Amino acid sequence: MKQDKRTTLFRVTTTILLSGLMFLNHGVCSEESTITESSSVVSTLADTQWHLIEFQSMDDAIGIKRTDDPSKYTMQLNGDGTVKLKLNCNLATGTWSAEASSDLSSGQFNFGLLAATRALCPPPSMDEHVLSQAPYVRSFLMKDGRLYLSLMADGGIYVWEPDN
Repeated sequence: MKQDKRTTLFRVTTTILLSGLMFLNHGVCSEESTITESSSVVSTLADTQWHLIEFQSMDDAIGIKRTDDPSKYTMQLNGDGTVKLKLNCNLATGTWSAEASSDLSSGQFNFGLLAATRALCPPPSMDEHVLSQAPYVRSFLMKDGRLYLSLMADGGIYVWEPDN
């Protein structure tokens, strides 16, 4: 009789433990799927180079500001999460991160701290504008081959094209 109770207790305990492990394993697999999906967008953006076309302000008084020469404004998003920017006569380096939404063509985008030179570039220049607004970039959209980086609170949109 004691042997039957021990055997039953052993089986119940084993079943509970295995069920718990299967539940935990399922959670890890789901998390890995999410990481893989986000990573695919990050890998789409990783190791790409862009040049700035324009800034679209939501303020009608500012409107659209186009760069005088897109080759003066470049952004290199490296796969290791670092970014290099050439902003007219200034250079900046720092970090970036992105997290995809369900459609994988848009999502959250953030710049980390950027270290930049502060030379006074000849006008017209958008270097100070880009540097001062970079901490407020919150999302991205990839559409028609362009990368749109949107500022928080409808502050505006930076439009980038691939740098081939």
